[in-house]
Amino acid sequence: MKLQPDRLDGVNAIFSTATDAVSVNNQSALEQWRSSVIVPWRGAVVAWPHSRVEDLRREDFDALLALKPELVIFGSGRTLRFVHPAITRGLLEAGVGVECMDTAAACRTYNVLVSEGRQAVAALLIG
Repeated sequence: MKLQPDRLDGVNAIFSTATDAVSVNNQSALEQWRSSVIVPWRGAVVAWPHSRVEDLRREDFDALLALKPELVIFGSGRTLRFVHPAITRGLLEAGVGVECMDTAAACRTYNVLVSEGRQAVAALLIG
């Protein structure tokens, strides 16, 4: 499902999402992310070495602080799964908001936030 214009000026946009892939900045089908990914509002989109909520640790979310987000949108895969509050504690203590939702909803929410000029990071489990 296409979510956004081909490109938003100066920010990363999630162009489309499927159950097993995410396209950022209008990537071709061959360039889509088919594994979990971190999408910051600006800068490099990078692989996230996790595929299950059960594998996530506090350090995984604490590492997102280096991106200086005001909000982290966590996409938990095909269904909504919450992470234990201890895992996101570092972000919350730093004043960074955290929202959990399924990955498709996280992609839509991320696009709305960055189109409004918000400093959002999408941490998406794919697959």
